Amino acid sequence: MDPGSTLRDPNATPSLSRRAVVLNADDFGFSPEVNAGIIHGHREGILGATTLMANGTAFEDAVRLAKETPTLDVGCHLVLIQGDSVATGRPLPQSWGELLRAIAVGKLDVVTELSAQVERIIEAGLHPIHLDTHKHSHVHPVVFQQVLKVAKRYGLLYLRLPFDDGWVPGEPANWLYRRRLAKVGLRATNHFVGFRLTGAMDEAAMSAALRKLLPGTTELMCHPGYVGPDPLGFPTRLKESRLRELEALTSPTVAQVIEEQKIFVANYRTLRGLAA
Repeated sequence: MDPGSTLRDPNATPSLSRRAVVLNADDFGFSPEVNAGIIHGHREGILGATTLMANGTAFEDAVRLAKETPTLDVGCHLVLIQGDSVATGRPLPQSWGELLRAIAVGKLDVVTELSAQVERIIEAGLHPIHLDTHKHSHVHPVVFQQVLKVAKRYGLLYLRLPFDDGWVPGEPANWLYRRRLAKVGLRATNHFVGFRLTGAMDEAAMSAALRKLLPGTTELMCHPGYVGPDPLGFPTRLKESRLRELEALTSPTVAQVIEEQKIFVANYRTLRGLAA
């Protein structure tokens, strides 16, 4: 069985009572190497979705690849930390500390910036229905509220939960954010996994995470890619780890786990159709 085949089968209609997973890659548009890895993970593996950085140095390359690969579900990876502003062209905060200070003193217009990013993606001819944030900035309550406004404005339907399912310190935030999503008519998967595995996701870790999936829908966040220079010049632990994640996404061992566990490999378009 090819686990990814369900993404290309228009007759595949699993019950939501089964376990379904959306393997979603961050950082599409970050660099040509990351872009190429994401496309390979989709075409040759189980990656079903990705989210695109509107301020990424390889944005145009990502858009071209997305149009050449219509089965890949492309959403928005909203950026408030690192890189340049799409709205103003000036540098964004370069760290979490700088972001917190910019929000505290009103230096950063979050809605204007995020709206400009979504508009750039839409104007490029893509049709996103899901979004998340770079560096998980929507864990900040102020950012989360602004992301909700932007999602509603542009008809985006799914937003990533902030913390891993079952992680006790994050459960109150997940509960609260899920209530706020429902209140404004937005959705999230039933579960989320990957925040605490960032930089440590390999074949063994991905296999273990898949075996532990709970009934319903789960987003499994990943950061695949080929190794290349960081175009923004920032230190990051996500270098060689990107290749390990790509190898896991295309691993026969991981594919076998999915088959044995009878897990449905989905994307957000699939979930929208099931929930309609």
